Amino acid sequence: MYPCSRASSTTPFYSSPTLLHSSLEQILKTKWWKYILLGLADVEANYAVVKAYQYTTLTSIQLLDCFIIPVLMILSWFFLKARYRIVHYVAVCVCLAGVGAMVGADLIAGRDQGSTSNILLGDGLVILSASLYAISNVCQEYTVKNRSRMEFLGMLGLFGMLISGIQLGILEHAQIANIQWTWQIVLLLSGFGLCMYALYSCMPLVVKLTSATAVNLSLLTADLFSLFCGLFLFQYSFSGLYIVSLVTIMVGFITFNAVPTPSPPTESVCEEGGYDNQGAELDEEGQVGYAVDNTCEDQGKEKSESSSRGKSHSSETRCVIISRTEM
Repeated sequence: MYPCSRASSTTPFYSSPTLLHSSLEQILKTKWWKYILLGLADVEANYAVVKAYQYTTLTSIQLLDCFIIPVLMILSWFFLKARYRIVHYVAVCVCLAGVGAMVGADLIAGRDQGSTSNILLGDGLVILSASLYAISNVCQEYTVKNRSRMEFLGMLGLFGMLISGIQLGILEHAQIANIQWTWQIVLLLSGFGLCMYALYSCMPLVVKLTSATAVNLSLLTADLFSLFCGLFLFQYSFSGLYIVSLVTIMVGFITFNAVPTPSPPTESVCEEGGYDNQGAELDEEGQVGYAVDNTCEDQGKEKSESSSRGKSHSSETRCVIISRTEM
């Protein structure tokens, strides 16, 4: 299959969530342009990183793809109001060191695959892809935490399918026509589509529980797992640096998630300085009134011991009236 045909392979994937989450007619009337931009960013991020394999090496792609982490942290800082501590920056550096160990193992094993026809263009495509992925992931985190996962999947599926299908017809129609369809190719494309569907369906759940930055730190291990599969499928040569890389990335990932990122307070405050919660105010007033009632009852008992029943009855009645006034 031609390397640049990412649009053709992702078109069925983008359509799948739409079929499951199609009752979003109201959202289309007000936010359609926002989700078009989101779908465009996600589709082109996928397309650019695969296209880069035609121009640069695997080592460059693995290293430059980590550019998504600092971009994500910057965007999260400004738009999601995420605040990171020193330990989070240290954890990110540990994860990137693990990626460096993985790249070093590839170089030692002679697995610096890919093309060198236009390294500058290929590296630029990887950086562009990482930036677009960061934008898409920040939008995803905002949507799943403030709106709903169904809305995100439905809109990304709808507009991703349209954009990917149009791009397929314009850029790759000749390559699609030249494919010699066999059951192996159909099986591979189907497997790829199912894997992408599972990834995009489960990722919003993890993003909602953690953050887009944490999810992308965990995804740094994806290349390692593909290498481990290659040891059995393609007889790759093994290096101890792969284990070192995996352990290093996992340590950084666990460290990043062990300390929660400080978030701005979500308590709403009214203009007069009180809590915007009428139930809490009524409850406090009720407690004050209840305390006044008890005080008055005690006072009535004390007076009843030293005076006649008529006077004590008058005192209790007066206290009850005062307590009701306080409420």
